[in-house]
Order: sequence, then structure tokens, then C-alpha cells
Amino acid sequence: MPTIPPERAPLSEHEPHQHRQVAESFGSDAERYDRARPRYPDAMVEAIVAASPGPDVLDVGCGTGIAARQFQAAGCRVLGVEPDARMADVARQLGVEVGLGTFEAWDPAGREFDAVVAGTAWHWIDPVAGAAKAAQVLRPGGRLTPFWNVFQLPPDVAEAFAAVYRRVMPDSPFNLQAMTKQTLDRHQVLFTKAADGIREVGGFSDPEQWRFDWEWSYTRNAWLDQMPTQGAFTQLPSDKLAVVLEGVGAAIDTVGGSFTMRYATVAVTAVRTGAA
Repeated sequence: MPTIPPERAPLSEHEPHQHRQVAESFGSDAERYDRARPRYPDAMVEAIVAASPGPDVLDVGCGTGIAARQFQAAGCRVLGVEPDARMADVARQLGVEVGLGTFEAWDPAGREFDAVVAGTAWHWIDPVAGAAKAAQVLRPGGRLTPFWNVFQLPPDVAEAFAAVYRRVMPDSPFNLQAMTKQTLDRHQVLFTKAADGIREVGGFSDPEQWRFDWEWSYTRNAWLDQMPTQGAFTQLPSDKLAVVLEGVGAAIDTVGGSFTMRYATVAVTAVRTGAA
């Protein structure tokens, strides 16, 4: 698995964990979220399982249980922690045991785990408090591994989508360029904050980054189905969202009705080595 050299985060970078109202909006259509959101590469799940001392996994910010079910399929016993009751209800319906609450405030009640994971969720958690709680619940040799999907739209598709966003959402508080041109460099701030939080807490090996590259083909309908689950759109008025979806759908039609997305899934991982 390729590794990525760590970098220091600029001090001026946005702190997502201070804006949890965005994360807590995902449950507005939890069934769609579970249906449409991308999964994670099996190779990454297998690597985390192989590098952990046992099968007990805690999934932080588990949402509807997308990653949790992948770890279950790999033979793990998984407990999720999720602050949104709507998301947790879907996860439970689909076979995942879930405790309700934020990870920082969650009471593990003496339970210990072989791995603590977080699928595209760790940036909503205070990186130091989160690492400290992970250190509390991990067995010696256990592994903390938050991970993120980073997508890269084909350039022509990205520009067509950006034109729609600029036209319909000119005053959006979200970075419109980032919505269409995600890059590893742009996400490096998230990876670095996670690693720095782990280092600050202590009691872990020096964090590494693992990268897994993969692709997924989207039809017009599949892409439009998942768009309302993205943070930039979950709180958009329905009439404006409809205009965005219409414009994006037309853009996909112009490239033949489908496109292939390139993904890089990046994991920040460290082993529990001793007392924090």
C-alpha cells in the first residue's frame, strides 16, 4: 500500500469539528445516505483487520453503518458510536449495534477494542479529545485508523458541475472549487490534524498514512441520488436543490449519461503502545 509523507497543517485552516451542524444534517435523509454514499475499498478493510490484534472494532461516527458492515463482513465484531439518532436507527435496522452520542462524551463502560476506526468522520471530532478517547478504549497493540474517501471528478465533468454551482449557489458558504476538485493536497490538512492529535496525546506509534486507489462508475441517476447527501446540499432549500440537480443532470447527459470517478482512500493509522 503506498504511503504519503506527512505535512504540517497551516494554522489558518478551517476546523470542521467546530461546525458539527453540517455533520448533524446528514440524517435528514438517512436512507438515501446509506443507499448512495460510496463504500470503502475491501483492501483497506482487510489491511486494518490484519494489522489489529483481534476482531473487536469500534466505529466512530458510524452513520448508517456503511463501514461497520464492511468490517462485519470481514469477520469483525463491531460497535458503532453515532450522535445522530436518525442515522443510528438505520444502522441498527441493518444489523449494527450502535451507541448514541458524540465520541468525546461517550461512556465505553469499561469496554476495550482491538481497532478504532472512523469512515470520513474523524474531522467532525476534536482531534486531541478523540485520540485520547481512542487511547482509553484500545487494548495494547490496538490500532486507531480514521480514513477518508477523496474523489477526483474527470476535468470536463468537474468544470460543468462547477458552472452549475456558481450559477445557482453563488453565495454558498462552502468552497465551490473544493466541491468539484477534491485533491489529496487539499485533504492533507485533515490527515495532518488527525496525526498531530495522536502525537499530542501520546501512547501511540508515530502515525502512518496508507493510500488505496480505486474507481467507481456513476450513472446520471446514481450521482444525482447521492448529491443531496453531501454537506453542501443537505441544508439547501428544496427549490434551489432541484435547480442544482437539473443542471448537474444535464451536464452528465452531455458526457454520455455516466462517468468514472477516481477515488483515493487515505487512512491515518497508529498503534496503541502504552500509557498516554
